[in-house]
Amino acid sequence: MITLKSQREIEQMTESGEILAGIHEELRDFIKPGVTTNQIDKFVQKRIEGAGAVAAQIGYEGYKYATCISVNDEICHGFPSGYVLKAGDIANVDFCVDLNGAISDSCWTYAVGELTPEHQRLVDVTYKALMLGVEQAVVGNRIGDIGHAIQTYAEGEGFGVVRDFIGHGIGPTIHEEPAIPHYGLAGKGLRLKEGMTITIEPMITTGTWKMKMDDNGWTARTRDGGYCAQFEHSIAITKEGPVLMTKQKVNKKIEGVHSDSLIFLCFKFFT
Repeated sequence: MITLKSQREIEQMTESGEILAGIHEELRDFIKPGVTTNQIDKFVQKRIEGAGAVAAQIGYEGYKYATCISVNDEICHGFPSGYVLKAGDIANVDFCVDLNGAISDSCWTYAVGELTPEHQRLVDVTYKALMLGVEQAVVGNRIGDIGHAIQTYAEGEGFGVVRDFIGHGIGPTIHEEPAIPHYGLAGKGLRLKEGMTITIEPMITTGTWKMKMDDNGWTARTRDGGYCAQFEHSIAITKEGPVLMTKQKVNKKIEGVHSDSLIFLCFKFFT
């Protein structure tokens, strides 16, 4: 069932999203060569709880960590571990914040040191694909418009678009209807309505979009060992336009990828 949120509920989810976005901003300086993914997970959990919120992923369907941290060929749901990040890695950090029942969800790709030109372009294209999808998240458009914008751009740049994991409705639980694929046909699918709250979270690969699962039953990775980047925002569909409920505020370049504040000067979105 799809639930349409009131203005008050959207404001509450945005408060949750502000906490989440602020932690992502802090991770820009925290993530560097020599840091383990376990250390990142503990950092995020401490910051969430310090803000008076709850790390919503802990206990979700038995998951044990505050974050999913997927490195290099891992597509999503990577377990935090003792893995030591090294220069040239990319790390996708995905987590959810529950603030008094209001849920927010956002993933960000972090470059660890300097990337190869190919992997830097992967990160840049993935971020732009997200923003092109957001641009289609307006009242009256269809879900296929979002996926089509992402797919045609990313594949046009020579990258793969993961099919097995998609965006979703959000709030008051982490995963709700509707499903938001990052591929599809323009003009097809459910029509977007005011009050919907969704995530858009394209996972873009350097090679095949096809995946395989690790033995832990959670972590997905590319079949060919290609790298995967992911960016995700929680978004409210409003009559004024899409609202990024997890918008980051720091206006500076992030390892080759510009922050939301800078990018949004180019898009007439409302927050």
